[in-house]
Amino acid sequence: MWLFHIDIPAKEVIYISWVTQNLQNALDTWNSKQAEIWQLITQSPEEFKGGTIWNVIVNIHEAVQATALGLLVLFFVVGVVKTCGSFTEVKKPEHVVKLFIRFILAKAAVTHGLELLMALFGVVQGLMANIMSASGIGGATDTVLPESIKTAIEDTGFFESIPLWAVTLIGGLFITVLSFVMILTVYGRFFKLYIYTAIAPVPLSTFAGEPSQGVGKAFIKSYCAVCLEGAIIVLACIIFSLFAASPPVVDPDAAAVVQVWSYVGELCFNLLILVGTVKMSSMVIREMMFNG
Repeated sequence: MWLFHIDIPAKEVIYISWVTQNLQNALDTWNSKQAEIWQLITQSPEEFKGGTIWNVIVNIHEAVQATALGLLVLFFVVGVVKTCGSFTEVKKPEHVVKLFIRFILAKAAVTHGLELLMALFGVVQGLMANIMSASGIGGATDTVLPESIKTAIEDTGFFESIPLWAVTLIGGLFITVLSFVMILTVYGRFFKLYIYTAIAPVPLSTFAGEPSQGVGKAFIKSYCAVCLEGAIIVLACIIFSLFAASPPVVDPDAAAVVQVWSYVGELCFNLLILVGTVKMSSMVIREMMFNG
């Protein structure tokens, strides 16, 4: 009988400790992914994963240039045919000069497109550095489980802690899923930057012809949008860091289950706002700057 009374409290302690640890593990996963985002967002494509991917992309970019130069001539000829009503117009000096300048600029865009894209990326990186400097936040703020919540969980008995197990399990799973969705979005931005860089000579070659130049303009706009997604992600993380500095307020007089549920619910809501903003960064940029 004496051993029976000692064994039950030991199981309660292990069970309650597991409830607390489950929620803390989810927060640790979230904090690690948010810290990784801050690290990734300040990197350039050349630095990402040690530059191995970038070296391959540059080789592909140079290989695509050969095809783009052929397309350059084709777009130029099609443009001349469509924009000139007759052969007489082509013989006009001002028209010839205009066509010659267009061809030279289009060829420069194809052969020096990589430098152009990296210059645009550098401008956006400078913008993000200014945003972080002005905010005074240069890194992720850890989301910490409040001591009041830990105390509320530890003060519950074995049977009272069963609902807490369900709440923390669901909340922890939700937080973990959100953290991976957010980091996948940031990785996706790098993938888009690599894809745009690799194929860039082809859309840039369309500047050789007036009828086809819209493709090149759309490409530049889209690339700028991908770069600017980083600024939106940085702003979203800064705003969330300020949220994380003030943890959700719970009623200390309420039951432990109510306190934990209130905390997890408000925390998940805040995390969902951040993940939603990061996920929709591309849409936000296009609505802000490129509509119409």
